Amino acid sequence: MFKRFRLAAAIGLLAASATPAFSQGTLRIGMTAADIPQTTGQPDQGFEGFRFAGYTIYDGLVNWDLSKSDTIADIKPGLATEWSAVEGDGKRWIFKLREGVKFHDGTDFDSAVVVWNLEKILNDKSPQFDPKQAAQARGRVPTLVGWKAIDKYTVELTTRVVNSLFPYDMSYIFYSSPTQWEKVGKDWVKYGLQPVGTGPFKVDRVVPRERLELSRFDGYWDKARVPKLDKVLLFPMPEAATRTAALLAGQVDWIEVPAPDAIPRLKQGGMSIVTNKYPHNWAYQPSMVEGSPWTDIRVRKAANLAIDRAGLKKLLGGLMDEGKGAVYPGHPWFGSPSFDIKYDPAAAKKLLAEAGYSATKKPKIKIAISTSGSGQMLPLPMNEYVQENLNAVGFDCTFEVMEWNALVTFSFQPVTGDVAAKAGVNGINISRATVDPYSAFMRLYHGDYVPPRGSNWGILKDPKLDELINKAHTSFDRAAQTKALADVHTYIVDQSYWVYIAYDLNPRAMSPKVKGFVQAQSWFQDLTPITIQ
Repeated sequence: MFKRFRLAAAIGLLAASATPAFSQGTLRIGMTAADIPQTTGQPDQGFEGFRFAGYTIYDGLVNWDLSKSDTIADIKPGLATEWSAVEGDGKRWIFKLREGVKFHDGTDFDSAVVVWNLEKILNDKSPQFDPKQAAQARGRVPTLVGWKAIDKYTVELTTRVVNSLFPYDMSYIFYSSPTQWEKVGKDWVKYGLQPVGTGPFKVDRVVPRERLELSRFDGYWDKARVPKLDKVLLFPMPEAATRTAALLAGQVDWIEVPAPDAIPRLKQGGMSIVTNKYPHNWAYQPSMVEGSPWTDIRVRKAANLAIDRAGLKKLLGGLMDEGKGAVYPGHPWFGSPSFDIKYDPAAAKKLLAEAGYSATKKPKIKIAISTSGSGQMLPLPMNEYVQENLNAVGFDCTFEVMEWNALVTFSFQPVTGDVAAKAGVNGINISRATVDPYSAFMRLYHGDYVPPRGSNWGILKDPKLDELINKAHTSFDRAAQTKALADVHTYIVDQSYWVYIAYDLNPRAMSPKVKGFVQAQSWFQDLTPITIQ
């Protein structure tokens, strides 16, 4: 009944929006999220939130170059024009800010704004502190411990440890207008309905669980990226069938993650199916605490060998690549692991037997999964398929199913926390971004980055791995960083620390009216060059 209600509501809302006033220069998008991402400055809903309510409305000091489809996206200057570590002190960074930047409300962006915004997420004693934004942001900048204005357009940021990759961290922190916060009575809830950033789009209307309406910001500081579109309308549509039906009916122009079995019909209807590899990893992150079956490397390897990834790819209509580790073969960080992740159920059964398991004594694994969401692809049918594979070789696999944002919140506590203990889970299925070295390795595998500091949900503790990761983060030479990261990846695959299943191809379907889109090799995408014809 819930799904039928959501479908009717979504179609009704879209039909109401399909008016002549929105027929030119307006892009309508069906998201996988079940709700509008948080608009106050630090989005929720995973990286889909960043994609549609982050880099559209806001900027970081560091932005992403999303202009190319043939190379992995990398960082570039944003609200800062340059940055560097202080010579002789790798814990202090100087960021030079871009002059002349205006918020949507006409106020100036400067060093005081940077300090104010860092206080809103990192200083719980500041008047502007927002726990909801802090929950989304703190794990992105775990080494940032100090900030101060040097002059109007210079800030000094201090890290707890030497972190040569710190500029990547700053790409995830956005800057809200202090003036607007004052204007709405210092109330972040009200601010979320009337948010003000410096990004290429400004917010016209926010209707929770229904729509987010954006329009072009003609005063955007990067004149090459002033949007060509007049408007962007974003609709939460977590069910793939709903999104597909809306696109075929002409009620939206673009959908995230079309249903694989609908691809032929979409193509027949003249729709474009756009894909590209990008830094994505759909996997099971296991509990590594005492008593968990996952602490035995034979169990972890058995799980990796039990999964028929080619069959899963067929289930998804080819819209995935087979998982071989955290990053894909050919990636600069892939390295040279000796453990080949492949489908070998006989070897999986043998490993479980060697670990002391049998038909009457099976390793019990319970995985927290979502119904939909950012980068999750089609989690219900995918997980059911993987469950069949695992149980066929001797596992006893079950799931704890929840809505995507609830799963993200669930992950904010480690496996030893109350929520995981109550649910009885010993694994979690959250698609992870391998966008940058911190996102790919440090936050997920380092022993010091257990939630809330990072995302080491399963509490993996391996001093050798920590040392390898530290080496990557303390080298300021790019070639040395790459070599160190390849060593990290080689080690985690050989230890089979996760169950690596799939890499998403970031599929989206769109109307032939959508022109000018370049699908970057990134979780984030640039909507500014797009036109509707």
